[in-house]
Amino acid sequence: MFKVLKRDEKTKARLGILKTRKGMIFTPSFFPVATQAAIKGSISEKLAEIGIEGILVNAYHLFLRPGTEIIKLSGGIHKFMNFNKTIISDSGGYQIFSLEKLRKITDEGVEFQSHLDGKTFFLTPYDVIQIQLDIDSDVILPLDECVKFPTSFEYAKEANLRTINWLIKSKKFFQKYKKDGVLFFGINQGSTYLDLRKISLESIINVEVDGIALGGLSVGEPPHLRYNIIHFLQEILEKKKKEFLIYFMGYGKPKDILEAISLGVDLFDCVVPTRFARTGTVFTNEGKIVIRNAQYAKDFSPLDKNCSCFVCRNYTRAYLRHLLNAKEINAAVLLTYHNLFWYQRFIEKVREAISCGKFLEFKEEFIAKFKE
Repeated sequence: MFKVLKRDEKTKARLGILKTRKGMIFTPSFFPVATQAAIKGSISEKLAEIGIEGILVNAYHLFLRPGTEIIKLSGGIHKFMNFNKTIISDSGGYQIFSLEKLRKITDEGVEFQSHLDGKTFFLTPYDVIQIQLDIDSDVILPLDECVKFPTSFEYAKEANLRTINWLIKSKKFFQKYKKDGVLFFGINQGSTYLDLRKISLESIINVEVDGIALGGLSVGEPPHLRYNIIHFLQEILEKKKKEFLIYFMGYGKPKDILEAISLGVDLFDCVVPTRFARTGTVFTNEGKIVIRNAQYAKDFSPLDKNCSCFVCRNYTRAYLRHLLNAKEINAAVLLTYHNLFWYQRFIEKVREAISCGKFLEFKEEFIAKFKE
């Protein structure tokens, strides 16, 4: 389902293509996050206009609200939210395990209290796969245990073994009940312990997955440990001559994306472009700007003079600052559109640079001029 089309000669960056039942996705690619079947500040028609190739929804949140039965009755998640491109469903493992005081972990599954009304649920690895099959997502991820940083080796080992056990159970269940064309990704865990990461990776390979998601990273660990783990995993795959799509879950600042791509990562999702937009932080080719600041009160230039989105063609910084400070909902709508458009064009430029054999030059130039 995934094929590498071209490799960069100076880094591990690569141009690839992922085939899903909704079409072809060129990689590297970035998916906006639609946790509750909605991109905050946007609608599906605008995503299509921008050229967004896929999104991420969250099984945990959709299970709680509106409930999988409603989505199933609507004809599936694509019809429910009127989005016809690829949809990945996160198992909700991270969300469940972030509820430290509201959940209890066993080898059989997770008992947790809803953050909405306090109602208690118990979900097994089978339940989590069934939820994703019921909503009819295109790419399914198994239940995993995400541990915080720092954590002891003993706890990380226990959580890793549990995640592997859930992976095996999940894949067997998926194989029995899967729908044609639906993909299954494994999630690599193990905290910052390389030997645990290796055990996790080998287990994922053994169950025959369609892609490998990197979990338990960007949870507080230093960047050098994070990138060392990615490099370590890629070396193992190269030695085994295995080629998988690598998906870095929840990672998405531009410079970080470039660094991860240089290490061979193919797919990203993150709330950064939409969340930042709602607070007035805008991405431009020169760097981030906080549009609510007083310096933009009489600035009648576009957000980004080099951007061709309809926001930059029609609205000024001064007007957008006014909307934001007046708490007009239009501010979130317009700034979200721009940020998503900017991210999509950014990732397209990355692909073009890899295709032309100029990725390293693009990366260095971008980092030099992009102010955070």
